[in-house]
Order: sequence, then structure tokens, then C-alpha cells
Amino acid sequence: MASGDTLLIFVPQSYEPPSSNAATPDVRNDHPVLDFDDSTNESAIFSGVLPRHYDGGGITVYLHWAMTSATGGDVDWDVAFERIGDGQQDIDSDGFAAVNSADDNTVPGTCGHVEITSVAFTDGVDMDSIAAGEGFRMKVTRDAVSDTATGDAELRFVEIKET
Repeated sequence: MASGDTLLIFVPQSYEPPSSNAATPDVRNDHPVLDFDDSTNESAIFSGVLPRHYDGGGITVYLHWAMTSATGGDVDWDVAFERIGDGQQDIDSDGFAAVNSADDNTVPGTCGHVEITSVAFTDGVDMDSIAAGEGFRMKVTRDAVSDTATGDAELRFVEIKET
């Protein structure tokens, strides 16, 4: 595979709620979404296995989102990875690496239009040193405490590409 190839795609139905401050599953015109509150930092977790064709470069996470009602302001997103691997993580506790953020993403001017926000990770520690063929978890959080949009942000898709 070549740099820039899509490695994984997650949809709301593959979401795993964290034990606290979880995003809420919802539907918008028959489109499954995850709602992230505007006053509390809420998260969604997705589990996967990094495909064996991953070539060892950095990755970029693309968040496809819309707003329930807002047509102005900005939304801030945080993404973090946790390597499960072979003997790498005791799954009785969390071990997410530091978050990478995409701040000040302008809300679409038309309610219901989808915005795509990218969050880049370099290979190695930045993505918790996940290797090809290893399991991992990815946590997506709306940093509602620092953004300015009102109402829920609705996550529709998450794409992970090698960069």
C-alpha cells in the first residue's frame, strides 16, 4: 500500500462508550450520528486492528461532523490512541497516549452540512507506537470547554489514513 491509503473507517455503530462522559448515539434523518454535548467534554472510543499493509508512517484521522443546530462558532476536537498490541497494555486500565488536537474548526454556515477535520499523528510515540497487526483503541473527544459552538456536534464518520 502507498502513503495516503485509507487504513480504517469507523461509523457510529462501532462506537464503544467510555465509562463516563460518553457521546450519545442518535439519528439524524436516518443517518446514525454520535452527539457530543456543548458544555461537557464527551468522548467516543473505537477499537480496531492496524492493518498489516500499514507501512509504518504517520497517520491522519479525519472526523466527519455536523452540528445539530448551530450555524456559527467553532468546534475543538481531541484524538488519542492506546496501543493494545502483544503484551503492551493491561486492559484492566486505560493507557491512552497524549491527545493531538484540532482547534477552532469553523462550524458550517448551513445546519446539517458536514465538515471534515483532520488530526495528524507522526509515527511512534505520538500514536502510542502502534504497529501493523496490533490492536488499539482511539478516543475522540469534543473539547467543549474551549470551543464556542452551541448545541451538539454530530460525528458521522471517522477515517484513518496513512500519511
